[in-house]
Amino acid sequence: MSPSSPILQNAERDHALNLSSRLIIVAIALCAAGIIGCASNRTATTVRGSETVSIPFTLSKQNNIVVEVRINESHVVHLMLHSASSDVTLTGDAVRRLGDLTLGNATRIQSWGGTSDSRYSTGNRVRIGSLAKSDVTLWENRNSGEGTDGKFGLDFFGDAVVEIDYDSGHIFVHDRLPDKARTYEPLAIENEDGELYVEGICLFGDETRANRFLIHSGYAGGLLLDDAFAASSGIDGRIAITETSRLTDSYGHVVEVKKGVMPGFTIGRLRLSDVPVGFFSGRIGNQDKSVLGGAILKRFNLIFDLGRNTLYIKRRSDTVT
Repeated sequence: MSPSSPILQNAERDHALNLSSRLIIVAIALCAAGIIGCASNRTATTVRGSETVSIPFTLSKQNNIVVEVRINESHVVHLMLHSASSDVTLTGDAVRRLGDLTLGNATRIQSWGGTSDSRYSTGNRVRIGSLAKSDVTLWENRNSGEGTDGKFGLDFFGDAVVEIDYDSGHIFVHDRLPDKARTYEPLAIENEDGELYVEGICLFGDETRANRFLIHSGYAGGLLLDDAFAASSGIDGRIAITETSRLTDSYGHVVEVKKGVMPGFTIGRLRLSDVPVGFFSGRIGNQDKSVLGGAILKRFNLIFDLGRNTLYIKRRSDTVT
C-alpha cells in the first residue's frame, strides 16, 4: 500500500483541522501507561479494494503492544498501541534523542493525578508499517510503557477495522469486517469521545456485580476498579490483598493502588477465573473509571469495528496467562 492510501486520506484532513480543537488530552498511565483517553475525531476511512495491511508488533513483559514507527522518515521509535488514548505522544527522553524536533508550544493538560504542562510539535510525518500520515501533532509525555518511546491510539487508523492478533503478533488493518469475525464473540462498545467501554461482570463469592470498563491496552494489569464500585462492592475485605504499590501517570503524578485476585470475571459469554484486580487506596472519588487492561486483553484475539461500535473477541489458548 502506498503512503497515500485512502485508509489515511480523511484522517490526514482531520489532523489539518484547527489545532485549538485538539488541545485537551487526557493521557493517564499506570505503570507508565494512561488510564483515561483523549477525545478522538474519527473519520470515515477505507482501505483500497480488498487490501489488508499487516503491522508486526511485540508484546512486552508489561503486556504492551509495541510497534516500530518512523518519524519524519528519518527517526525510528518504538511506540505502544494505547486503546485508551489518541494522537501520537513521545517521552521527553525520546524527544531529546531525536534532536531535531521543535517543541516550542505548551498547554495545560489534565490527567488523573492533576494538571501539567505538555509541549507539542506540529506538521510531522508518522509512518506505521506501510501507512503514513502527514501534518501529525506530536505531544510530549514524561512516561510511557517500559522500553517504549511513547504511544499512539486506534484513531491513527481512522474508521478502518483493526484486528489485534496476539497469536501471530500482528495488527491487521482491514477495509471491512473480516469473515473470521463470525467465529468471534461480539461485544457492544460505548464510545465516549474516543474512550471505549464494554460491560463486564465481577464475581465475589456467590455475588455478581456488573460494571462498565474502559478498554485500556496501555495498562499492564487485569482490572482496575473505580472508587465507587470498589467501595460499594467491599472488595477490600472480600479478596486477599497481594500487593500494594505506587503508580505514576504520564505526567509524574503518583497514587497508591492495592492488588489482589478476583475469583471470576465474565465478558460477553466468556468466563475467566483468577483475574488480577486493583483499586486505589485513599483519594476516594479520584478514580471514576474502571479499567480492563492488557493482562486480560491478551487472553483474546480482538477485532475493533468502531464504525459499528462493536468489539469482537475470541479466547486464545488456555495456556495464555
